[in-house]
Amino acid sequence: MVIANLLLSMSMTMLIPTLPKWMLYVDGLTMSETGIAMGAFAVGLFLLGGFCSFLVQRYRRNWVCVVAMLLLAGSLAVPYYGQLPLTLVVALRVVQGMTFGIAQMVLASTLIIDTCDSCQRTEGNHSATWFGRFALSLGPMAGLLLYPVGGYAWVALAAMGCLVLASLLVLMVHFPFRVPADDYPLWSLDRFFLVSGWPLFVHLLVVTTAVGLLFTLPLTAEFYGLMMAGFLLALLAQQYVFPDAELKSEAVTGLLLITASILIMRFAPQSPLCSPLLGLGLGIVGARFLLFFIKLCRHCQRGTSQSTFQLGWESGIAIGTGLGYYAFEDQRTSLLNTALVLTIGALMVYTFYLHQWFVTHKNR
Repeated sequence: MVIANLLLSMSMTMLIPTLPKWMLYVDGLTMSETGIAMGAFAVGLFLLGGFCSFLVQRYRRNWVCVVAMLLLAGSLAVPYYGQLPLTLVVALRVVQGMTFGIAQMVLASTLIIDTCDSCQRTEGNHSATWFGRFALSLGPMAGLLLYPVGGYAWVALAAMGCLVLASLLVLMVHFPFRVPADDYPLWSLDRFFLVSGWPLFVHLLVVTTAVGLLFTLPLTAEFYGLMMAGFLLALLAQQYVFPDAELKSEAVTGLLLITASILIMRFAPQSPLCSPLLGLGLGIVGARFLLFFIKLCRHCQRGTSQSTFQLGWESGIAIGTGLGYYAFEDQRTSLLNTALVLTIGALMVYTFYLHQWFVTHKNR
């Protein structure tokens, strides 16, 4: 399941640095049109979420995930048919957001939880999300290595291969059939959005939007590779640095590291430290906020908390990527200043408001 989550996430993160190249240099879109198309993915993420609970109640849950992944794979082949108008490109990105969103919600909020004993579900959620986080480094790195060789065609084939392999991995796991409930609504917030966690969601959205802005810069495969080193350091930090530390220190440290990375990009862009610091900070923040969502949810809301976290993570990166292309063409300094303001603002809000809010409202 965790490898399937890695492959599913990689299929989309491969497109972050490569799909805009196809839009700009093959399809002939402007920078602002490219930004609109990249940001449209965030809209699609929310469109099917309310139907997630109905789908996994009405149909076999593993097949819901597999069908969504295969439809997503099919959407990646559409650009093979030549130049597309902006409306079709935007519609395609919305469809990709819809299919990716429902696949990831079912995988994270249902299938992975179902495969774990009740006493190990937090560890299972933590591990699966970390594999998805690794995709933020591995996917763009793979895309940037493949694009010079075969253009978007090779990237799309690799992404489709990831989705087919992820589907096979899901089908390899046995999920017993569950008799559906007698009365379940067509649309609900169950397994979709944890309303009580909206301050955490907004805060995570701001942080990942800042990171999404950074991904619109002309970054190299080596940059994303060094991000993986930062992610690995974040895992070690969780194990050996923060277990006995004050609860607030982990998120504050992560936000400070992201801020330091942006400052280095701003004033010393050639420094090799910016990428691992970004990975280290983002890894710490992501892991801590995942646990915040789990601790905030009530009984039988674990799946909902996972989907809410994933929505904040994925939609923030999509919004940031779209905003970067739409509003900051050839404005590297302004883009970095905006990302810096968002990150420092998030740090201030967390330090003086959000942490105490979480301590007051947590349920575990």
